[in-house]
Amino acid sequence: MDISLVLLVIVTAMVFDFTNGFHDTANAMATSIATRALRPKVAVGISAVLNLVGAFLSVQVAQTISSGIVNEARIGPSVVFGGLVGAILWNLATWLVGLPSSSSHALIGGLIGATWVAAGSSAVQFATVVEKIVVPALTSPVIAGVVAMIATYLAYVLTRRTDRSVRVGGFRAGQVASASLVSLAHGTNDAQKTMGVITLTLITAGALPVGSRPPVWVILIAGLSIGVGTYFGGWRIIHTVGKRITEIESPQGFAAEASTAAVILSSSHVGFPLSTTHVASGSVVGAGVGKKLAEVHWGVAGQMVVAWVLTLPAAAAIGAVAGGVASQGVGGTVLVAVVALALAAGAFWVSRRNPINATNVNEVPVS
Repeated sequence: MDISLVLLVIVTAMVFDFTNGFHDTANAMATSIATRALRPKVAVGISAVLNLVGAFLSVQVAQTISSGIVNEARIGPSVVFGGLVGAILWNLATWLVGLPSSSSHALIGGLIGATWVAAGSSAVQFATVVEKIVVPALTSPVIAGVVAMIATYLAYVLTRRTDRSVRVGGFRAGQVASASLVSLAHGTNDAQKTMGVITLTLITAGALPVGSRPPVWVILIAGLSIGVGTYFGGWRIIHTVGKRITEIESPQGFAAEASTAAVILSSSHVGFPLSTTHVASGSVVGAGVGKKLAEVHWGVAGQMVVAWVLTLPAAAAIGAVAGGVASQGVGGTVLVAVVALALAAGAFWVSRRNPINATNVNEVPVS
């Protein structure tokens, strides 16, 4: 076992988890920030803590990632490293343009691409990918959207005789609870993906037997990484989800968050590595449709769908290149790491030219 390579993969997995955190903060907190139920920094602070707590609630999704997507007996840590690089770079690209794409599908796509190049297509368990990735990806945003639409309609109907200020205040209070539940659900579902990748790495390196559950220290570092990333806040995506899809009011925000939490927690229970981005975005669209005379910006929704469709194959392509180069030895691994760092630094530099942060996330003009 090459300990240095294993450590590199674990660190890279933690970097991915960090990008997952700030990329997906919008899923839990965008609507609460948009309705001003929570101040931006308070919102991401609450979300960060609950992401960490949620990481300890289940390991079903982690076991799907570590033992269900690819044949772990036919790959090594360098392949996992390549897959992680593919996921990280796609996360950064979609964050830069403010599109809420799926970190989950980026990770799975990266692993599939790297594995395919290194060990052939037979090393990818496509039946599991279809059953536990593709089918939920197609159905979850629709289910969440329908639930949020009905919940939004009922929220307005049941409170139609209530004074507007009382209704707004009541639903804002409810949003604190519902957004917190989404954060807990996000930690339960998404932190497990990094747990699964680290566990997969340890299995491929021979440090754990096939089919192992994530050790406690793996759960801890995964929860901490996603929590820290969440606290940094992916403000560009928060702006898109909270402002660019539809103008969110507090009853809609509460309905969207409650619907998101219900769908995510259900999927975590059965071990589906669901895209929280798909679910949350579908809920926001449903909340927009559920309010009479509300305007949904279908052009923005269409851009998101395009990003969703591209995520898995794009991350797979990047992962295939990165995994193919990294599997050539130490030199290849170093080259992939250097190029990935340079591209990440470039994305950060470009983002500084038009910054969106906690101070202006609700004030940036809707494009």
